[in-house]
Amino acid sequence: MRDPRAYQVDDMVMIIVSDSASAIAKGLTSSSRKSSSQNSITSLAGTLPAAGPLANLATFGGSSKLDSQGQTSRSTQLTTSLAARVIHVLPNGYLVLEGIKDIAVNSERQTVIVRGVCRPQDLSQGNTIASNRLAQLEVRINGKGVVGDAIRRPFILYRVLQGLLPF
Repeated sequence: MRDPRAYQVDDMVMIIVSDSASAIAKGLTSSSRKSSSQNSITSLAGTLPAAGPLANLATFGGSSKLDSQGQTSRSTQLTTSLAARVIHVLPNGYLVLEGIKDIAVNSERQTVIVRGVCRPQDLSQGNTIASNRLAQLEVRINGKGVVGDAIRRPFILYRVLQGLLPF
C-alpha cells in the first residue's frame, strides 16, 4: 500500500499556523546647537558715536535644542489552518508548499498566504504539518476594507499639511 503522505506536485497538505512575535524598539536623541554673529559699522562718512543708532547695525544670534525620545512596540499572534498544495518538488525530495486563504466579512477582506519548504517525513499520516516545521516560512496577511483604510498611512500632501497647519 502506498504512503498517503504528499510527495508530488498538486498534492494537498494542511498547514497549521500558530505563530506569535513581539518587538520593542526604544530611542533617545539629544542635540544642541548655538551660534552667534555680530557685525557693526564703525565709520560711515566719518566716525559714528558708540551709542548711535547705527553703531550695532547687525547682530545675529540663534540657539536650538532638541531632546526627543520614542518607543514603538508591536505584538502579533496568528492562529489559523489552511489547505496548501505542493507547488514544486526539490531535487532532494523536499516539498515547496503554498496555501492561500481569502476571508471576507462585513466589507473587510483578509488574505493569508503561507509558503514554505518541508521534508515529506515531517508530514503526518493525515497530510498535516505545523508551520514551525516549515523551512523558509513566509506568512503574509493582507487586509482591505474600513479597518485597513483607518490605519493606512496618509499620502504625502496630507502629511505635509498636517505638519504645517496648527489645527
